[in-house]
Amino acid sequence: MSNAIEFQPILLGSDINVYGMARSFHEAFGITSIALSASELAPTKYSKIVEVRSHPNFDHEETFLEVLRNFAEQHQSDQKKYLLVACGDGYALLASKHRQELSKFFEVPYIDYSLYQQLENKPDFYNICEQYGLPYPKTVLVTPESDIDGLVDALTFPYPMILKPGNSISYLEVHFEGQKKAFTIKDSEEMKLMLHRCYEAGYPDEMIIQDFIPGGDENMRVLNAYVDKNHKVRMMCLGHPLLEDPSPKAIGNYVGILPDYNEAVYQQIQDFLEKIGYTGFANFDMKYDPRDGSYRLFEINLRQGRSSFYVTLNGYNLAQYLVEDRIFDQPFTKTVYGKGSKLWLGVPKKVLLQYVNPTFKDEIQNYIQSGNYGTTLFYSKDKSPKRYLLMKYAFHRYIGAFKTYFRK
Repeated sequence: MSNAIEFQPILLGSDINVYGMARSFHEAFGITSIALSASELAPTKYSKIVEVRSHPNFDHEETFLEVLRNFAEQHQSDQKKYLLVACGDGYALLASKHRQELSKFFEVPYIDYSLYQQLENKPDFYNICEQYGLPYPKTVLVTPESDIDGLVDALTFPYPMILKPGNSISYLEVHFEGQKKAFTIKDSEEMKLMLHRCYEAGYPDEMIIQDFIPGGDENMRVLNAYVDKNHKVRMMCLGHPLLEDPSPKAIGNYVGILPDYNEAVYQQIQDFLEKIGYTGFANFDMKYDPRDGSYRLFEINLRQGRSSFYVTLNGYNLAQYLVEDRIFDQPFTKTVYGKGSKLWLGVPKKVLLQYVNPTFKDEIQNYIQSGNYGTTLFYSKDKSPKRYLLMKYAFHRYIGAFKTYFRK
């Protein structure tokens, strides 16, 4: 590939998602990324492949715009392209909301804000799923005005049920006892208690009560896609998560992913993304429902996710598709449907083997023994004693987290 056009990735954030994208850019192009963030977090600390520039309150809209305007002004005469890559929900929202202004200087691979609002809000997303015939769990919405006790008493799903916020961004701004990223609720009393606490803490949006899809973490699936500026899906890669982080504020974060392939799922999601005029990265969480054989969608993340490096690990470099489209202006030729061959690890091998569903242990051992596995954080071209020790410590902490929080 010709690299005659100079470009610079500008990553928004400093977490594991940022490191995964920085590593993707480095593997594909040998380039060091710049990360703009409110603070420097452990995954990007002591790294040689990403330069973190911290700006207090960068995650606030006014500061976000001020920093990017100043950056554009300082680099106005540069003979290179600057590519914005949001690595968190809040940054993706701001990039989409201010896409028109930011696009005067940066390359901004995000959808129009009106579409963003429909897809980011889970109740609206489920309405869109209904419109396009995409399966999703049976759902009841709760609002701040709802008669909580009466609504809960009228529920017809069997317990356990799932409870989660309709707006993940505003949910992060409130705090209450027992708060989790998502809840598995055992009975009506617990449902009432958590809903009352959530709204008394000031949460302003919908909460979602959903039918619990049978099966454990191993019934989950995750799909990443890249859609080009002309709304053509260039790449899709399906993963089979085996285990999730059990820590209360990290529930739903995958810590082990096997490669997967499903033509029906690929076709269904491709048709959806192209019909709605999507562009950029999309990350879908879904769960296999053994009751009818469907894959029911939980949400779409309007960016690549914290575990999306599993795509690059399996040979479908996330940065390459983005750069080919947005920087080198290479025309669409075909959709690549990922068929991976490597296990992605987000925890130490022994943690995955100890807590995963036992039916997968032999398969995991085969990947490990054959060397067909990898992580986001341990990169052979980004070694230093300080970084290695910090990453080992970060991985080691999962041992205590699983001991404390894991429940079968």
